[in-house]
Amino acid sequence: MRLATFETSTGIGPTMGAYVNEHYVDLHGLANGALPDNMLAFLQLGDEGWAKARGLLQDLDRIEAGQPHVYAPGAVVLHAPVPRPGKIIHTACNFTSHLDELTGWEQPEWQSHNWGDFHFEHPTGFLEAPSSVSASGASVAVPHFTRQLDYEIEIGIIIGKEAFRVAQEDAFDHVAGYTIFNDLSARDIQAREHSNKVILLGKSFDGSCPFGPHLVTTDELSDPQNLAMKLRVNGELRQDSNTSNMHYKIAELVSWWSNITLEPGDIITSGSPPGVAAGMKEPAWLKPGDQIDASIAELGTLTTHIIAGN
Repeated sequence: MRLATFETSTGIGPTMGAYVNEHYVDLHGLANGALPDNMLAFLQLGDEGWAKARGLLQDLDRIEAGQPHVYAPGAVVLHAPVPRPGKIIHTACNFTSHLDELTGWEQPEWQSHNWGDFHFEHPTGFLEAPSSVSASGASVAVPHFTRQLDYEIEIGIIIGKEAFRVAQEDAFDHVAGYTIFNDLSARDIQAREHSNKVILLGKSFDGSCPFGPHLVTTDELSDPQNLAMKLRVNGELRQDSNTSNMHYKIAELVSWWSNITLEPGDIITSGSPPGVAAGMKEPAWLKPGDQIDASIAELGTLTTHIIAGN
């Protein structure tokens, strides 16, 4: 299934539903309230919720606009699939080629921290604020405190079942599905925070975590560890990689990060491939008017519009 959170032009929602045959189905409405109207509560139902949702969709005679609880894409406004995840665990420097682009020449001014001390004994990362979430199609304002706004395409792993110290071979049993994640970064702030060995405002300002458009369940994908990743800014290809290039694979990330109890709706990101603005000798930082299209094969496209801040 492809699940989504959306509201309609007729005033319904936000509600939880499915994207089927290029239409959105309000599962909460279709179930007459027997399914919750928010994704987090739905995921917490576990197998019972999944079975109910699949049964409802199978019972539909047809899916087209005008049917009860069925809406055309133009009649909905998307929210992030999980609008308020409990945790966003961001994996850092998980594509070796991304690490290489940040150390391949004399460090630019934004990079005051020392990447040369980085090691790969296990995944490393940081938490991002749930309040920073934004949806596909949303506009994100350039924060007043940065002049170096950057992008990073990543695959987002959405947890479906509580996980604590799970083995790699059991990791996929705890994954509900996947989404596209664009880790927007204020690089100048990030660099200053790195000098104190922390990351906070540089990665968690309002709107800095767009993800979506959908939560795509594991059974919908041929192989989540072999998906093309492409990010374009105003149509120009900036990032071009594949999830197969991740240093730590999905099962390894879920297993390692489950040293923290993972709960339904939590998101783990993959880290970014190369091609970010910060890796350029003359960085092309994001600016008002830019459109970012982050695409991952079989997951769709996440679009973000950059606008002027206050």
